[in-house]
Amino acid sequence: MVLNAIWAAFILVGFVVALIKLFQGDVTIFTKILTGLFDTAKTGFDISLGLVGVMSLWLGIMKIGERAGLITLFARALDPLFRRIFPDIPRGHPASGSMVMNFSANMLGLDNAATPLGLKAMRELQEINPDKEVASNPMIMFLVLNTAGVTLIPTSVIAIRQSMAASQGLTNFNAADIFLPTLIATFVSFCAALIVVARLQRIPLLNAPMAAFFLGFGGLMAGLYAWLAGLPAAEVARTIGLIGSLVIVGVIALFVAVGVLRRVNVYEAFVDGAKDGFQVAVTIIPYLIAILVAISVFRTTGGMDYLVGAVGSVVGALGFNTDWVAALPVGLMRPLSGSGARGLMVDVMTTYGVNSFQGTLACIIQGSTETTFYVLAVYFGSVNIRNTRYALACGLFADFVALVAAIAVAYAFFH
Repeated sequence: MVLNAIWAAFILVGFVVALIKLFQGDVTIFTKILTGLFDTAKTGFDISLGLVGVMSLWLGIMKIGERAGLITLFARALDPLFRRIFPDIPRGHPASGSMVMNFSANMLGLDNAATPLGLKAMRELQEINPDKEVASNPMIMFLVLNTAGVTLIPTSVIAIRQSMAASQGLTNFNAADIFLPTLIATFVSFCAALIVVARLQRIPLLNAPMAAFFLGFGGLMAGLYAWLAGLPAAEVARTIGLIGSLVIVGVIALFVAVGVLRRVNVYEAFVDGAKDGFQVAVTIIPYLIAILVAISVFRTTGGMDYLVGAVGSVVGALGFNTDWVAALPVGLMRPLSGSGARGLMVDVMTTYGVNSFQGTLACIIQGSTETTFYVLAVYFGSVNIRNTRYALACGLFADFVALVAAIAVAYAFFH
């Protein structure tokens, strides 16, 4: 199992690096590792515990939508497309509706809403999984596309850039100028993930629904860019924030309204769905803590720093431009830890400046890649899947494509 090998490698490589540092005179290294382990374990528990409320909310809302028939309606609307991508899912199955809602939330950058919806989709996919301990083809496709999911607007990254620009005394700074490059990078990653998984699962992609999807999404990108391109950064952030909030609250109101019209006891349905929130959150605790503590050891010992330094030396020796290497830690950390990558992004902008090439590239990388290890650990852990097959390899491939695409578009737009 790939995840098992990588998990062990993080800890063992980190231990070896720590021994080397100890012999070099760093007598505090193992204390730092131990502190990091305890802090990370607590963080993993806090994340899972904090997810209880959000999980209960969204599972309750989704139960209303399910009893009102709206989840089935969503699934039918996208049935022509989903039948091509997920041929093993029965037509009209509620998992299709949950996946649609999850993808929609991810596109709007609404992580808190996307996670509960994704966990619900995994539970529904597990119901039709013939081997309950082995990841099914639909699960792998869903999670790989999730890790490579298209983000229309990196709202949080734009907000951080705007705040840091103000603290650095920059005026008339357009923090939203990373919007189009980020969108291009994440869309390229999504297409690459779809193609590689479809090839492994022998799914043909040359058909009318797929063509309509790509043409439609391309038109949406062009229209959105034309609408927002002339707005100030602060206005862009406010507009996108309004759109995201309106969509989420609108979905809740729609589900409740249709439930009432169809004489569904919406309160009872919400409570029934919310009861599962605690159980799901508790289930993911050991999986989340397992992956976070391994990452902590590798990061605390400096293994990540050695890796970046080696890459920079090789790139420089080959005669290539090394300006992008300073932002590489963000790309390497992003699949491992979202908060860790965010901290590294801020560090790059602090060191080189918000409006520097390195700072801008770090933001594009942060907005166009996903926390692959976190997603796989939490989502598969929520349904007790132990054999993830090639999901991790494909997810990391999508991250690599996103990283390369981010570097390419950053050079095209800003270098």
